[in-house]
Amino acid sequence: MLQIIHQLHIDMVFRMLLACFCGVGIGFERKNRAKEAGMRTHCIVACASALMMVISKYGFYDVVGETIKLDPSRMSAGIVTGVGFLGAGIIYFQRGGIKGLTTAAGIWATSGIGMAIGAGMYVVGLSATVIILLAQIILHSSSSFMTLHKQKALEIFDVSEQGFQSYAVKKLSDIDVSVTDVSVRGNTDGNIDYVFFCDIPNKIEEEYLLGIFPYRCAVEAIG
Repeated sequence: MLQIIHQLHIDMVFRMLLACFCGVGIGFERKNRAKEAGMRTHCIVACASALMMVISKYGFYDVVGETIKLDPSRMSAGIVTGVGFLGAGIIYFQRGGIKGLTTAAGIWATSGIGMAIGAGMYVVGLSATVIILLAQIILHSSSSFMTLHKQKALEIFDVSEQGFQSYAVKKLSDIDVSVTDVSVRGNTDGNIDYVFFCDIPNKIEEEYLLGIFPYRCAVEAIG
């Protein structure tokens, strides 16, 4: 009997370690893109989800009997709800758009992977890890075949013209560059530095964009 319990505990630990491995894989991809939640967060979410599923399945076997009945599925429902709050904390509003949605969804999915492995569904958990990683990499907005536009910040320095912002937005619109937000700041010379956050078609080269205005310009990726 003790040998069976010992083997079962080893299997439980293996499940948590395997869940950690899957979580680290997904978190590594997020970390490489400088996202809010990286390897540690995804690893902990996966391991904790596996732990709670193991507890749900095996933690009450000594008290379950004819008079005490338990529903193991209630634990998985609680995990999904709890991780939902964690994911919501990663979503934020910046530069006219919502950021962190993909990372939040990834954490939610990672909890599902942890639950699957904690329940002993190894093939399902590992397959889900591969699918999510492929989706994160292949379907990312930086993939050229996934988007016709690039999100970039066009910085224009030392502008002395009055009404330059409206003029610049109109000029960019004429070449199909959509301006989503504008940041304005004064400099020590008494002139104005502008930052135009733009959706730029892939067909437009940065060199061409830098030569549109008779001022010192720079382009930085923001997507």
